[in-house]
Amino acid sequence: MSQPKISFGAIKFSSSAGAAEKKNDTGSSSSSGSFGSFGSFGKKHKHNRGPIAIESEATEDEELKNVESTMGFSGFGKSAKHFDINEMVQTARKTAQERTASTSVDSSIKELSLAGPSKPSGSASLAKKEADKGDAGDDDDEDDDDLIGPPIPKPVQEETSSTKSSKKDEAGDDDLSDDEPEKPTDKIPQSHEVALTHGCKAVVAVGVDPSGARLASGSVDYEVRFWDFAGMDSSLQSFRTLTPCEGHPIKALQYSSTGDSLLVITGTAQAKVMDRDGFETAECVKGDQYISDMSRTKGHTAALNSGCWHPKVRNEFLTCAQDSTCRLWEIEKPKQHKAIMKPRSANGLKTVPTTCTYSRDGNLIACACQDGSIQMWDHRKAFVNTAKLLRDAHQKGTDTSCIAFSYLGQSIATRGCDNTLKLWDLRQFRKPLHVVENLFSRYDSTDCMFSPDDALVLTGESVMKGESNGRLLFYDAKTFEKSHEIDVTDSHVIRTVWHPKLNQIFVSCGNGIVKIYYDQNKSMRGAKLCVIKTRRKMKQMEAMVTQHILTPHALPLFRQDRAKTTRKVLEKARQDPVKSHRPDLPIKSGQGGRVASSGSTLSSYVIRNMGLSKRVEDDQDPREAILKYAKEAADNPYWISPAYSKTQPKTIFQKPENDDDEPSAKKPKV
Repeated sequence: MSQPKISFGAIKFSSSAGAAEKKNDTGSSSSSGSFGSFGSFGKKHKHNRGPIAIESEATEDEELKNVESTMGFSGFGKSAKHFDINEMVQTARKTAQERTASTSVDSSIKELSLAGPSKPSGSASLAKKEADKGDAGDDDDEDDDDLIGPPIPKPVQEETSSTKSSKKDEAGDDDLSDDEPEKPTDKIPQSHEVALTHGCKAVVAVGVDPSGARLASGSVDYEVRFWDFAGMDSSLQSFRTLTPCEGHPIKALQYSSTGDSLLVITGTAQAKVMDRDGFETAECVKGDQYISDMSRTKGHTAALNSGCWHPKVRNEFLTCAQDSTCRLWEIEKPKQHKAIMKPRSANGLKTVPTTCTYSRDGNLIACACQDGSIQMWDHRKAFVNTAKLLRDAHQKGTDTSCIAFSYLGQSIATRGCDNTLKLWDLRQFRKPLHVVENLFSRYDSTDCMFSPDDALVLTGESVMKGESNGRLLFYDAKTFEKSHEIDVTDSHVIRTVWHPKLNQIFVSCGNGIVKIYYDQNKSMRGAKLCVIKTRRKMKQMEAMVTQHILTPHALPLFRQDRAKTTRKVLEKARQDPVKSHRPDLPIKSGQGGRVASSGSTLSSYVIRNMGLSKRVEDDQDPREAILKYAKEAADNPYWISPAYSKTQPKTIFQKPENDDDEPSAKKPKV
């Protein structure tokens, strides 16, 4: 089908049938890749012209001659360009195909270069052919919109590519030579340490919030101290000290998953929940100790042993106590436990849980008991039967101080007061995978935990007789061989917390110190914030001491009072009825609406006027009123004298020498 041809300047319709079948030469075609291209720039080459182009040029020459003969001048400038839509579409299609082919060739060349020096001949010939095609199409890419400026010479391109490849090869060789497998002990932050002084007694509880901004430490001296790393300077002083339960040691401290609440476990039967600043928000109820069935009591009836928060639910926590129960609580309902679990020994009797914890996903609740067993319940089911049960996990009659789940949740580590550390696999929960013995533990709160990458298991060791330092031990989680140890202090190592976000290790000791280990490059925030802050000096208030000037002849207006002692000031203030707050004096007669004390009420009036047979005047002397009845009592004895009349001896008084009742002469003074 014939297509019309559009031209500017001289509009002409060409009905030639061969316009649609015109072929495009590679050298004269435009490679802009867009439908808005207007051909190539520069002079047209005659060898690229087709028969249609020659015919159109002849037509243009005839038109120019006609204009010249008519108008009298040669022309109007450059001739207008002609555009063929079919030609433009075919040019764009060809350019797109060439680009797709060049992209595939480049990817194949990269794959062959990565494969090595031994290349098959077929791939080499293919790459050569595609490269030749790319060279032939270089002329078509002159008008590419993506390329700005003159093209880069080929020798420079080849040199640059060879230099980059050589650098990559060298870097790759260096990486292969220098890349050695990093040991788990290399990740331990221990280059620097900081000591926080809690007190002089053992710190048996340590809690760090999930963000790593605050630390809480509890001791057997009944105190809980709060430390804020962002607000603390190099003096390392706590910003708050509390005594949650007077007379009861702190056993466990833990922040909730959101960090807004702190669970405090003490020696009482009631757990407490505090906010971040140490103010109490909830307190669990105490159960009735006269009820034998623990499921019918609302709370614990004996001292608590341990407690922890749910890792996913922010308002749920778990406690275990000496009443042989584990209970679930909610902050909104502290007056009634949510659920109860009753650990049982092999003979079906009660056994005391010494520690309890959640799994990482919160689906399992585990506790270790005094009979040496480890018992677990499924949180998604009723707490009637145990989901996992292992008897004789530790020595019977000893306290298992800690159960720690791995971050992957497939392994657990237990630390017992039988001086052992054991590693278990929940998928084969029959016998321990590894056991480490002779780890002395003096406190029933010595714990263990996994490193953030589950590659190490760390625990503390108490100081035995004859030793000097307490140690923090690191064991490989796969082989359970001791890979590293740190001499902490000359006292026992009790609690250990490796914070995954801060990458810092918090260790509590038996001498009242909490040590923090961190690395300058691998750790972040936490203790690094407060160490670099210098302590600010307190500004002293400048007070002028007024001197007393003696001016005996000064006027009263300018005379200064002499400085008086505190005693004289108090004596003077005592005499002032306003300063001493003297009460109103009693009145004898009514005046100003007030009545005397004798007639202020009806009862006093009745007693005063009707109840007494003989009225006593207010202004009468009491001694004279009593002596009125002395003669009558002597003549008519009624109460005391008749009882002693028969046995009482007769009184004999000394008579005066002189008949006259005159006093004897006094001895004159010499």
